[in-house]
Amino acid sequence: MISLTNVCKGFNLGKLNAFTAVDGVSLSLEGNRITVLKGPSGSGKTTLLSLIGCMARPTSGRITLHKNLLGKNSFLASGDKPDVEITSLPERFLTEIRRLAFGFIFQQFNLVKGITVIENVLLPSYPLGKKHAEVRKRAGELLDTFGLRARARAKVEWLSGGEAQRVAIARAMMNDPPVIIADEPTAHLDSKLSREFMDIIALLKNSGKTTIIASHDPLVFDAQVVDRVIAVRDGRIDEEGT
Repeated sequence: MISLTNVCKGFNLGKLNAFTAVDGVSLSLEGNRITVLKGPSGSGKTTLLSLIGCMARPTSGRITLHKNLLGKNSFLASGDKPDVEITSLPERFLTEIRRLAFGFIFQQFNLVKGITVIENVLLPSYPLGKKHAEVRKRAGELLDTFGLRARARAKVEWLSGGEAQRVAIARAMMNDPPVIIADEPTAHLDSKLSREFMDIIALLKNSGKTTIIASHDPLVFDAQVVDRVIAVRDGRIDEEGT
């Protein structure tokens, strides 16, 4: 589904403080599975996650996505080859890929303060130009799914940690992406909420979604629902476990 071939990502190249965050990683990720990239802070797992999710470009190497991730209406899905090589695509195409293929859950949730829960959930739908009634119905259904209907008109700064987390997940699901990308999603949650997060991820897997998580939390990478654990250290794949 997603393949990386000898991918490297360097920063401050040519300077005294240059460093390599991802160093020669080759990896294949299968669909409809929960994969966790685990490792200590500074191991390169978040940078690797950003490369997989088309939020950053590799310095060298190749990344390919299966066309099924983009849907039939995408210009990038045309042609005979089953995969799209994204490494050198212009930014406008990477933006399209992020909108169609990925939903993002950030460590800080990144909810927009001053607007309501449902307005936050609707945000990813605006660039797609769909009818307002259609996307609002979709947002309402997501709020129902995550038990947030009663909080739809609440400002996000009024939410509890668990509610904010569920809003972030609902927003990530707004465009019905095939892949969910989550960066340290339990870093600021207690054990109970961390387990609830993994329960939600299990439900998403049952609905056909693929989830890729970067985490150093044992409650995440030791969860029974996880299909694959990939250890990352010093920018390299250190070892694998299941």
